[in-house]
Amino acid sequence: MPGTVGRIPTPSAPTPGATAHPWAGTPLGAPQSWDPAVRAVADVVLSSPVPMALLLGDDLVLLYNDGYAELIGDRHPDALGRPAAEVFAEVWREAGAGEALERVYRRGEPFLEREAVLPADRQAEPAVFTRGHSPVRDSAGRIVGVLTVSAQTTQLTRQLQSLSDFAAALSGTLTFDDVARVTLRYCLHSFDADRVSFAVDEGSTWRLVRRIRGELLDEADERLPPLWRRMPADSPLPAAVAARSGVPSFTADGQPLRDVAADRHDEKIRALAALPLRSTVVRGALTVGYQAPRPWSPAERALLAASAELIGQAAERARRFETQHGTAQLLQRSMLPEQLPDLPRLRIAARYDPGVDGNAAGGDFYDAFLLPTGALGVVLGDVAGHDVQAAARMGQVRAALRALALSDPRPDAVLAGLDRLVASLGTEGGTHELFVTVAFGVVDVDRERLTLASAGHPAPLVRRARGGDGPAAEFVDVPPGPPLGLGGRQRTVTVPFRPGDTLLLYSDGVVERRWQDLAAGLAGLGAAVSAASGGDPRALCAVATAAVPGATEDDVAVLAVEYAVRPSRSAGMEVPAEPTAPSRVRHWMTAQLTEWQVPEAVVGAAVLCTSELTTNALLHAGTAARVEVDLSAERLLVSVADSGTRGQVTRAQTDTLSSRGRGLGLIEELSDAWGTDPTVRGSTVWFEILIPAG
Repeated sequence: MPGTVGRIPTPSAPTPGATAHPWAGTPLGAPQSWDPAVRAVADVVLSSPVPMALLLGDDLVLLYNDGYAELIGDRHPDALGRPAAEVFAEVWREAGAGEALERVYRRGEPFLEREAVLPADRQAEPAVFTRGHSPVRDSAGRIVGVLTVSAQTTQLTRQLQSLSDFAAALSGTLTFDDVARVTLRYCLHSFDADRVSFAVDEGSTWRLVRRIRGELLDEADERLPPLWRRMPADSPLPAAVAARSGVPSFTADGQPLRDVAADRHDEKIRALAALPLRSTVVRGALTVGYQAPRPWSPAERALLAASAELIGQAAERARRFETQHGTAQLLQRSMLPEQLPDLPRLRIAARYDPGVDGNAAGGDFYDAFLLPTGALGVVLGDVAGHDVQAAARMGQVRAALRALALSDPRPDAVLAGLDRLVASLGTEGGTHELFVTVAFGVVDVDRERLTLASAGHPAPLVRRARGGDGPAAEFVDVPPGPPLGLGGRQRTVTVPFRPGDTLLLYSDGVVERRWQDLAAGLAGLGAAVSAASGGDPRALCAVATAAVPGATEDDVAVLAVEYAVRPSRSAGMEVPAEPTAPSRVRHWMTAQLTEWQVPEAVVGAAVLCTSELTTNALLHAGTAARVEVDLSAERLLVSVADSGTRGQVTRAQTDTLSSRGRGLGLIEELSDAWGTDPTVRGSTVWFEILIPAG
């Protein structure tokens, strides 16, 4: 049975640190009267750097050292000499915390708590500990208290939670860029590292991306692809060595990057862990470095190994996705026109935005081509589905439509021939679920008219030239026809199409949203096009795709044709991926616009904006770019296109898009309109500056 703290007749010296508390007023009495065995344990507790506490007597009165005082925060010093059940009343009965201590005291059975929760501070979140409880016996062998030794594991618990969050974040990644972005952010913060790098094998080369503590990255930079560095296959970098060998390495103190340092940040690293990715498909490695020596404890090595395994699994998914995505992009490229016609009086632009996750080849398509009569044929269609089969059918329909139009350009005749083709494809495939809609038109510039026919497709929109009441957008009242393949009879309508007018063909993904009526989407599109600052086709494509709020899971395709009031002048320049490219673009732009006698104020703004767009394209896409300049009497339109994987830019990031340049905030300030065109070939960013009258 447990006993009381034994009294002895001969006083002895006071226990160090214990006499500061008025123990005589507690059930334990003055320390001089305690049993020698108890005083010996108290001496050990009070002199230990490890958080320890003695809980003495039937009330488990608390005596503890400085380490334990830090753990219990503002409960010290009031907790000294008080029953533990009072001090920790809010958790004493929760999860058996007090019951475990009482069991040790009553039964003499030692107990280990691996996940003990003890409020460290009344204003702080509960801390997590591993605690060991052992019975304390007096000189007669009776149990007189409990010795508690505590080790705080809150940091480890947080790291494990962080690892769980890391796994969740990686589960949403699709590409190596995504994996790198999440990995660098997690490892830098979770391991409190000075340098983190992620490397993957590209066959004949390695590519590596790193982050440095204190590196200034804003929200928009986080969205852009990381800046990868290429290295030879036999690179001596620790990341490449670990990936090739499959063996992790840990440098506790030294200069692990001395011979391969890219800059002073690498030279300062003294401790480095390099862990290969646990993947059978992708060779790669993760490195975590510090500017101070580090012993690399077993727990830290295990956590790093678990992180590398998660990264390896994500890298495998990224490799599969990028392979599939590349196949889908190649298929999509083969289905859409490489170039739209370049005509003196007709300006043409198109925009295609894949729906779903961008990994599938969609069924939306557009085309514009010259007819034997000299007129322009324009088409936009939609084959239901988001798979390779849908894309293949789309390719068949598009090719057949062009062939039919070249032999007989009448829209009703073209759609009648397509109807027979789709019906035949459905019979051949043994399905009646082939759903194809098409709008086809013929633009006759000489007669200033537009002839249209539709097979189940949304009505085309025409933005009329600015008149006395301003521009107006009107939907063309095309006679409704059923989708292709149902044997329906299509009819045509002819409407005026004069200089200054712009035709807009679009897919249902532009106007359809699950949560609203189709009429509301059409009304929103009409209002947005009417309110547009001009009839430029590229600008109207951007306006149309953003006209209806909310996300869509469907593909979005838009084709716009403007009948220009006067012919425009155009020029283009291929920009190599070289450091001197922006300077060359500035000189070329200045000479070209000066030759065209563009006002000096417009030249200065255009050159500055073009230089910024070129820098962003080369820096973030990493590919060559093409600059296109189109000058009309009303405006100057400049576009910079790349073939990289940069994500679509939104206006929310205009002020901070590029921490390395002045960003698109400059474009916003100096241009009258700007936008982006995501395509299967990369990204195009454009801006428009109006030419002052006179």
